[in-house]
Amino acid sequence: MTLSAKWRQWLPYLGIAVVVAYCLAPFYWMLVSSLRSTGDIFSTSLFPSRVSFENYRSVFSPGQGFTRALLNSLVVAGITTGMSLLLATFTAYAMARLEFRFKRLILTLIIATSMFPVVSIVVPLLKLFTDIGWINTYQSMIVPSMSFTLPLAVWNLTTFFRQMPDELEHAAMVDGCTRGQAFRKVIVPLAAPGIFTTAIITFIAAWNEFLIALSMTNKPSMQTATVAISKFSGATTYQTPFGSQMAAGVVVTIPLVVMVLLFQRRIVAGLTAGAAK
Repeated sequence: MTLSAKWRQWLPYLGIAVVVAYCLAPFYWMLVSSLRSTGDIFSTSLFPSRVSFENYRSVFSPGQGFTRALLNSLVVAGITTGMSLLLATFTAYAMARLEFRFKRLILTLIIATSMFPVVSIVVPLLKLFTDIGWINTYQSMIVPSMSFTLPLAVWNLTTFFRQMPDELEHAAMVDGCTRGQAFRKVIVPLAAPGIFTTAIITFIAAWNEFLIALSMTNKPSMQTATVAISKFSGATTYQTPFGSQMAAGVVVTIPLVVMVLLFQRRIVAGLTAGAAK
């Protein structure tokens, strides 16, 4: 094998390595910075000169209230994901199986609603929620978050349900199932990979949401983790606690990384598998 042929063989792997390094570099720097002491926080070395966990102790100190913020993020993201999946499963099945006028237009409008910037709906929702007394409540963060997670879930599941042959329901109904039983006992189990993948994507989107949570809450006890990180205070008024923010960023990222690593097979199956396997 000539030298040029060897280069062509390894070139795709080199490209993959460059892309992976580019994507992971910010996370690596966040991790390294979180392990630096306060005096070394502006060091540019690739490794901390001395590993220190003072930033993590600062994050979980009682005065920060970060544990409560993590719980709030879990509640908001969890309920948003559950409600989005419940509504999206029935909606996507109807869009994939039923024939009615303007179906394509309706599906286009559903996905178009997720393209509106969040800032365009925050102000009217803030006025509405203030009038009905929803400020500093979970529902004031869950309902607006569903405005972009629900269309995403409907679009993904509609595509997945369309791949499932109609013969699956017909065979189940021949065996005595009603249309509802065929959906519940046959279609939903077979669609589990797609539903699971959609749940992961929806949860990540709701977990990372910032602007809605920032606008709808002003009590520290109701703030989510992303808002709490932005409001970390330093030892003095003009000091920015970069180390604590990096440590909190690592803590917020770890659940998502663990979840993806644990369920990567299901995620890949949902993205690549057909329904008739």
